[in-house]
Amino acid sequence: MAAARVPLWAICVLRVALATVYFQEEFLDGERWRNRWVPSTNDSRFGHFRLSSGNFYGHKEKDKGLQTTQNSRFYAISARFKPFSNKGKTLIIQYTVKHEQKMDCGGGYIKLFPEDVDQKNLNGKSQYYIMFGPDICGFDIKTVHVILHFKNQYHANKKSIRCKVDSFTHLYTLILRPDLTYEVKIDGQSIESGSIEYDWQLTSLKKMEKASAEAEGWDQAAKDKSQDWEKHFLDASASKPSDWNSELDGDWQAAMLQKPPYQDGLKPEGIDKDVWLHQKMKNNYLTEYDLSEFENIGAIGLELWQVRSGTIFDNFLITDDEEYAENFGKATWGETKGPEKEMDAIQAKEEVKKAQEEDEDDMFMGRFTGRENSFRAFHRRNEF
Repeated sequence: MAAARVPLWAICVLRVALATVYFQEEFLDGERWRNRWVPSTNDSRFGHFRLSSGNFYGHKEKDKGLQTTQNSRFYAISARFKPFSNKGKTLIIQYTVKHEQKMDCGGGYIKLFPEDVDQKNLNGKSQYYIMFGPDICGFDIKTVHVILHFKNQYHANKKSIRCKVDSFTHLYTLILRPDLTYEVKIDGQSIESGSIEYDWQLTSLKKMEKASAEAEGWDQAAKDKSQDWEKHFLDASASKPSDWNSELDGDWQAAMLQKPPYQDGLKPEGIDKDVWLHQKMKNNYLTEYDLSEFENIGAIGLELWQVRSGTIFDNFLITDDEEYAENFGKATWGETKGPEKEMDAIQAKEEVKKAQEEDEDDMFMGRFTGRENSFRAFHRRNEF
């Protein structure tokens, strides 16, 4: 008897049920977003956000998001959700950002905060767990930041990840997996991936490992290692002679089968301090204090600076399921990216046509003005 086929819709429903969605925001309920997002009052000069889909869009309602509105301002706003820990789980952070104003200098990144963040006092000094997203300034800085907080320090990915610089909406996705691998996607395409251990700036961690306390650990480890290594060369079949006098002859030790290839005061061959420190960090440091694990994640926010305003942030998602994030991206950004470009192209053609008409009007008025001036000059000459 053939097994019954499971319909596709049932598989999709099951997949959604298995995914844990910690936060999801599409701004589909009008001004009610103000009940969920808290602007910081730390500085009266902070810029204000409004809900907008911009001057061109794929869908007027679906493309509405938080838009910066004032030039040369800092911005700070955040939203809470039920605190969670990603220990032993995959963590996906995803959102869309649109630099409609053709960004010259400013941030388009988001930050993930611990649950005890002071939303009303949110500012550049507020501790965050993760900073992710594009940052543009001039010709030199066009990068995607991926910064992780660990032991009161921030550690940046040492790889250069280039962001999008045009004026269209783009989908940014960060995936942190429990096996210490990560992946960065833009518009659903993987642009960077690798190991958190090797792709993050761990210089400060290595310095801490080389502190005095760790140096003492090395001395003890080397001593233990040399003793164990030396015992390897003792004659295990030897036994203490019956006439051995410990008081006169000292402690008995079995004869060496081979003299160890080092002298007193020198380290045993094969034990290198740098290798030992790296191995200790690899085996204990990053596994005991995992760079990709965070307790009590409880808020997401925008804390950034922009010279020219107009950026729109939308379609925020925090989940533990990569497939759910991919499908969410297709259902939001994927549905409106095409129509958005079409509307922009239509507007561009209309602007060109309008400019041509204005040029023609200027030329006509120029000819008319020229004839009128000639007529007046003729009459002035006849008056003399």
